[in-house]
Amino acid sequence: MDRRVAFIGLGVMGFPMAGWLAKHGYLVTVYNRTTSVMQTWIDTYGGNTALTPAEAAKNAEFVLICVGNDNDVREVMFGENGVFSTVVQGTVIIDHTTTSANLSEQLAAEALQHECHFMDAPVSGGQQGAENGELTVMCGGDQKIFERVSAIIRVYAKAVTLLGPVGSGQLCKMVNQICIAGVVQGLAEGLNFARKAGLDAHQVVDVISQGAAQSWQMEHRYQTMLAGDYEHGFAVQWMRKDLAFALEEAKRNGSVLPVTQLVDQFYAEIQDMGGDRWDTSSLLARLAPK
Repeated sequence: MDRRVAFIGLGVMGFPMAGWLAKHGYLVTVYNRTTSVMQTWIDTYGGNTALTPAEAAKNAEFVLICVGNDNDVREVMFGENGVFSTVVQGTVIIDHTTTSANLSEQLAAEALQHECHFMDAPVSGGQQGAENGELTVMCGGDQKIFERVSAIIRVYAKAVTLLGPVGSGQLCKMVNQICIAGVVQGLAEGLNFARKAGLDAHQVVDVISQGAAQSWQMEHRYQTMLAGDYEHGFAVQWMRKDLAFALEEAKRNGSVLPVTQLVDQFYAEIQDMGGDRWDTSSLLARLAPK
C-alpha cells in the first residue's frame, strides 16, 4: 500500500483528517502556515513537518490539500515553494478544499503537465465529522485514480463517491451548500416561531424530529441554537464563500436560486452582527438576537 502522504493545511478540518491518516499507519508529512499548529500536530500524532508545500510534496505519493479558498490553494500549489515545483511523476493530488469548479480544472491541467493526477474532493460533515472520521467526500476525476485514493479517504470518511470528471465534486458540494442554506433558515424560523407561540421549543423538536421535518441540522444544532451558542462548527464566512461559488455557477448554467440568494443576504447580516466566525446555525440570531 502507498504510505507516504503530504497533508497541507491543518485547520479545524485538516488537523483531525491528517491525524486519522497517522493513526492508520500512513507516513504523514504536514505543512501549515502557522508553524505552532504543525508542532501541536506532531506532538499529538508524530510524523514530520515541512517548511514549505514544496518540501512536503517532494517524496509524497499522495498530496492532500485542505486550506481556505481558491487563493490559498493557488498559493500552496504554484510558485517556487508550491507543490508543483517538486511533485514527481505519478503523484496523486487530492484537493479537499471547497473551491470553484474551474480552479479544479486548472489544477488538473497543470498536474497533467507534471505527469501527475488530480482529484477534487470537497468534504461535508464539519469539524465534528472530521474529528469522528465520518465525513462525506464528493469526488471529481478519473475512475482509476478514484480507485487508488478511495482507501485513503475512507480513513476519515463514512462516504466517498465519484460524481464524474474533474470539477464534479465541487459542483456537488455547491448542491450540498444550497440545500443546507435552506434547511438551516427553515429551522431558525421554526424555532423562533415556536418560542413566539409560547411553545416549549425543545419539546417541539422532540416531536417533529420523529417525522418528515427531521434533518441533520435539527438533530445536531437545535440545542445550541436555542442556547444562543454559535462559537463552534462551520463558520459563516466560509459558508458565504461556498454560496458565492454556487451563485456564480448558477449564472453560468442558468439555474435560479432565489432562496440561496436570500439566505446569503441573511448571512451577511450575521456578519454585520459580528458573527463572521459563528456557526451557520446562527441564522436564528438575526431573528432572536441576544
